[in-house]
Amino acid sequence: MTLDPHARRFLDMITMGGVAEPDVAGRRASLRSLARLAARGAEPAETRDLILPGPGGPLHARLYAPAGAEAGLSAGLLFFHGGGFVAGDLDTHDGICRALTAASGCRTVSVAYRLAPEHPFPAAVEDARASLAWVAAHAPALGIDPARLAVGGDSAGAGLAARLAQEAREHGPAIAAQLLLCPVLDGVGEGASRADYASGYFLDAATIARDVEALGLAGLDLADPRLSPLRAASLAGLPPAIIHTAEYDIVRDDGTAYAARIAEAGVPVRHSCHRGMIHFFYGLGGLVPAGRPALAAIGRELAEVVG
Repeated sequence: MTLDPHARRFLDMITMGGVAEPDVAGRRASLRSLARLAARGAEPAETRDLILPGPGGPLHARLYAPAGAEAGLSAGLLFFHGGGFVAGDLDTHDGICRALTAASGCRTVSVAYRLAPEHPFPAAVEDARASLAWVAAHAPALGIDPARLAVGGDSAGAGLAARLAQEAREHGPAIAAQLLLCPVLDGVGEGASRADYASGYFLDAATIARDVEALGLAGLDLADPRLSPLRAASLAGLPPAIIHTAEYDIVRDDGTAYAARIAEAGVPVRHSCHRGMIHFFYGLGGLVPAGRPALAAIGRELAEVVG
């Protein structure tokens, strides 16, 4: 399938200077600007800001409940935003969390983990791990059924969710599902899509390289499963996975390979590759109209898996 014409127009806007990412500060500013442009007509939800204890200090989080939700416990989603571990926050992904909450009926907890370069890797993993422990321990108080708690995220945040699912397999708490949207799962960066879409398709090889440099890895092997969940020795025993990739995405093959590996390990997996779409298409509903119904469908799919 050819590139979606709205996605093409968005990419042309970037080429003309509409979105720039010259450095970490610019990457953060451009993601905030993009969120304002793309998140139009946000779904209604009841929200409450939270403070979670983290290994490096308090973590800001936001709880979303479906508008008019009935009393009682519902399924939950612990969500981690994308941004290459250097950008993104609660507000840049507010529209995505609202849409997932409305479509799935889940209560969603979005967490603003520490970012590099101020907080070198693996600070993000440590914060994600701490937030999962806290949400699982306080699930009933949040209106969440702890037996139906999923983890999820997009881009780098999806990599965090995938790693948490692997760690929870060994140490708990129990996770009902993992939701991975355009996941970045391989720090080594193999796969045909890494070459085919290295430039000109929003997320590009240069941006990934700058993000990796900002992480301050200090000799850490790029194949370390904390950074590259795809490279974990075993993927058996993981919770059911919902994986969504985009045809014109540099990290498309990360998600495809992960879906294949966990399926071979006997893990239930639903994998959809969205034809004609680019990285982060699900968050571009105001600019790429197909992103909005796709995100709603993803939410309904999550509801089917977690009950």
